[in-house]
Amino acid sequence: MKIYMIRHAQTPGNQEYRYIGCRTDESISEQGAALLKKMHLPQVSHVYISPMKRCIQSAEILYPGIKQQIVPDFRECDFGSFEGKNYIELNGDSDYQAWIDSGGELPFPKGESRKEFAERTVNAFEALNLFESDTDCALVVHGGTIMAIMEVYVKPRGTYFDFQPKCGEGYILYNNGSYEQIKAN
Repeated sequence: MKIYMIRHAQTPGNQEYRYIGCRTDESISEQGAALLKKMHLPQVSHVYISPMKRCIQSAEILYPGIKQQIVPDFRECDFGSFEGKNYIELNGDSDYQAWIDSGGELPFPKGESRKEFAERTVNAFEALNLFESDTDCALVVHGGTIMAIMEVYVKPRGTYFDFQPKCGEGYILYNNGSYEQIKAN
């Protein structure tokens, strides 16, 4: 059994290195869609997605004709007051500097902490009992969602930031904790 975890296609905000979380429901860009259309992934029996438009659109391209199951807690992190801004715009912001200095451990001002986000995401993943299935499935979700799941399930364990996929890329996770990278073509 394999779990294909793919980050959604690039959005206009991603192209500008903006914090695009659960408050901004962007569509994928034409370039992002074109990249996904070149990918050839094996068929799966189930596709689980974040409720965000960028994941729904990406799943439609990657797995046409396969029913999508929305998992509300797979939505991206709440980036709070950083939402929609990029590092250039946040440069000089004391809250941003404190968050950077904490290694991303502090909560986003008026948003979630990485710990809260990871717990929400991993709990949603565990509730699906995917390792109990004998058929392959896919998650078309956000980079942070993938990072949180990989941090818990990969053996030997890595850190959250060890598993940061680019848009349109991700991992294949096996029930024994081994994994492979999925690269965009």
